[in-house]
Amino acid sequence: MSGFIEGEDRTQATLFPERIDDYIAEENAVRVIDVFVDELDLSGLGFKTIPELTGRPAYHPAIMLKLYIYGYLNRIQSSRRLEREAGRNVELMWLLGRLAPDFKTIADFRKNNGKAIRLVCREFVMLCRKLNLFSDAFVAIDGSKFRAVNNRNRNFSKANVKARLRQIDESIARYLGEIASADRRDSEAATSKTVRLESKIVALKEEIKTLKKLEVRMLAAPDQQLSLTDPDARVMATSGRGKAIVGYNVQTAVDTRHHLIVAHEVTNVGSDRSQLANMANQAKEATDCDDLSVLADRGYYNGEEILACDKAGITAYVPKTQTSNNQARGLFGKRDFIYRSKDDEYECPAGERLTFRTTMRSTGQVIRRYWFSGCAQCKLKPRCTTGKERRVSRWEHESILEAMEDRVDRMRHCMRIRAGTVEHPFGTIKSWLGPTHFQMRTLKHVSTEMSLHVLAYNLKRMLQMFGAVPLMEAMRA
Repeated sequence: MSGFIEGEDRTQATLFPERIDDYIAEENAVRVIDVFVDELDLSGLGFKTIPELTGRPAYHPAIMLKLYIYGYLNRIQSSRRLEREAGRNVELMWLLGRLAPDFKTIADFRKNNGKAIRLVCREFVMLCRKLNLFSDAFVAIDGSKFRAVNNRNRNFSKANVKARLRQIDESIARYLGEIASADRRDSEAATSKTVRLESKIVALKEEIKTLKKLEVRMLAAPDQQLSLTDPDARVMATSGRGKAIVGYNVQTAVDTRHHLIVAHEVTNVGSDRSQLANMANQAKEATDCDDLSVLADRGYYNGEEILACDKAGITAYVPKTQTSNNQARGLFGKRDFIYRSKDDEYECPAGERLTFRTTMRSTGQVIRRYWFSGCAQCKLKPRCTTGKERRVSRWEHESILEAMEDRVDRMRHCMRIRAGTVEHPFGTIKSWLGPTHFQMRTLKHVSTEMSLHVLAYNLKRMLQMFGAVPLMEAMRA
């Protein structure tokens, strides 16, 4: 004996061969996937469960769905890698009944059943709701930029087309100068250099023609952007200063107590400013909570969005953005003027009252204007305004924003709670995706891929919270 633990002889035959089931422990996550999919009403979700009468028999959608959930749970998103794993992975042999679909069949299932797959993700959230995990729902909302299958060089906008054309003009001018210098030297090397530079100039002129054609297509687009590989991908700024990627903006609403993603949406709009009400309403529908509270960062501060949340019975916590031009110039900002609701007047830092004078409309909003006629004699005027008098504007629904600002001030650690809740799922999913991020193209298919990631993330969270056996019992109940 060697003194080490030794394995069995590979050539040893057994009278009663072991079953595949013997290799799968009761607490294995693959058993949870099996139970979850078997309990779904696949035809009701939109999967095709009735086979064709002619042609080669297809795989049942339950088999393909189990394969994908297992793949995304184990960071295997590629259809070719899933094909290989189905032929060598004991867990997948158990889950699929030793079936091994080819990569094209696997890829086509994800491509052709996007809407149904997104509904499967929603069904898992409904399971969480059935277990009363959202009874006291408080959700954090945030967005993160994910790379698309589109290189920066294959995305065109007015700015980068103009910059590239200018760069080409400079290169052509430089090459012409080098050709003129080479012509003054009568040598074989100079002649060779001239030929090489002239071929470069011809290539650059062809690129100009191509750019002009692409510019026409780009200017015809609604947002004047053109992506050649993934037509729905857009250039978006990231948290890194001066950095941008071509990709998608993924919005999520995450439960602060259990860190489960209750709602998500993929959009190609880079800004978060118009996303608050949409995500909050999706979260409210998913949690079925009458008194939902939502947290979001300053990027979501938008009066119309906060008003929409208030009308829907959703309590928003969004820090106010400080964008006062007067403060930037060292003058008093609007926050230095106290609104006296009883008198409908503003009190200035000098103690004078700014009374209501007129109403105006700006970008569809009704704005009330206040000012004091005696500003010219005020000692604080140099610190207040450079005009005749200081005027203060007030939106007709400003009281809703003021109430929210007061809530945020009283809840001192709300932004820390938000960051500790919603940043974790993004970090986890991006680590699963790796540097390439999404593998599919167009907004519809990318939404399907994101739903599979969200489903895998939520499933892993539930396994940690409940364990495999209790979770399976809850699914069967």
